[in-house]
Amino acid sequence: MAKKRNSADIRISTHEKICAERMRQLVRSIEDLNKKVAKLTEDVSKGKGGVAVLMALGGLVIAVLGYFNLK
Repeated sequence: MAKKRNSADIRISTHEKICAERMRQLVRSIEDLNKKVAKLTEDVSKGKGGVAVLMALGGLVIAVLGYFNLK
């Protein structure tokens, strides 16, 4: 004889399905955020390198101008 499902069993089953879908959406969102953070980290690293190059060039220009102004 098969067990008859009551309304509480159906509600719990429906609730579990809804929670499982929410968890899948959260996992997808977290994965997307992790990808974006990695991309931003790369961009910041490139920016730091660019700033270092600009500072070196600026220092070189100042050194050359200072050398010619002293003479």
